[in-house]
Amino acid sequence: MPDAPKAPGPTVVDASGLVLGRAASRIAHRLLAGESIVVVNAEQAVVTGSRASVLAQYTALRARGSVRSGPHFPRYPDRIFRRTVRGMLPHLRPRGKAAFARLKVHIGVPEPLRPLPRSTIDDAKARPALKPPLTLAEITRLLGARL
Repeated sequence: MPDAPKAPGPTVVDASGLVLGRAASRIAHRLLAGESIVVVNAEQAVVTGSRASVLAQYTALRARGSVRSGPHFPRYPDRIFRRTVRGMLPHLRPRGKAAFARLKVHIGVPEPLRPLPRSTIDDAKARPALKPPLTLAEITRLLGARL
């Protein structure tokens, strides 16, 4: 009797130069469809908007709540990327929890993932602008992350 076909491995998505919100929505849609996704180079995802408003928004999110009771907003780029995708999933329901469990996000490219082919999300790429957009690495350094 022939062996059952193996499930394909996770899809590796390179987040370099992708707009954070657009990439997160596309990834959330694919996770809900049952796909497993590994995101690499999360620190190179970009956030569009004026520098002052983006930094004000992220510092306000980080300062919200109390140390004891939260809400606790992440400081590192991989965690911010995960949190953004989580906000686009029904993460309190079993379907959303299962989808969120199929997501892995990394800073840089880990050694086991280097030989695997990487894809990108074409409709989430940042368009050229006069001022370069902020990357998650820049934002998180200002939030206190040590990258």
